[in-house]
Amino acid sequence: MNLRSDDSPGASPGARPGGEAVTVTVTSAGRMVQLGRSLAALLRAGDLVVLSGELGAGKTTLTRGIGEGLGVRGAVTSPTFVIARVHPPLGDGPPLVHADAYRLGGGLEEMEDLDLDVALPESVVVVEWGEGKVEELSEDRLHVEIHRPRGADAADADARTVTLTGHGPRWRGAGLAAAVRA
Repeated sequence: MNLRSDDSPGASPGARPGGEAVTVTVTSAGRMVQLGRSLAALLRAGDLVVLSGELGAGKTTLTRGIGEGLGVRGAVTSPTFVIARVHPPLGDGPPLVHADAYRLGGGLEEMEDLDLDVALPESVVVVEWGEGKVEELSEDRLHVEIHRPRGADAADADARTVTLTGHGPRWRGAGLAAAVRA
């Protein structure tokens, strides 16, 4: 994985108004799972993770790694048709709530039926396609944007550019760059 941190020396102040931002290049699905495992070491109950990226970008693959890192029960698969899945912990860690807002057209009102606000304090909540829909759940959230190259830029079809941006006090100085290096 190649790493670039927007909070590193020489980065322009305010380049990312949300807080610490880290960009990493992931070269395979296995590396995406590894990134998820590394992120899981940083996550704790009450954390909201919002994933965005086109179809097939690797959102569920990243979440699978988060689930492995958190040590939760059950295979982490796309929740597109069930909208949300709860994966209980196998040990002392928090459960993982994995939701998919792709088929939900509205904002937070439509998401309220999923009770994410109730689950959030005790769980790590990961929402695919949640941008513009779940931000009101928490001032503190991690936004993960996954891009895959297209056209002439698609020399390596498995490569993805992943940008992680922490929003709110929880993520200031949380060590995102160190976590994704692991």
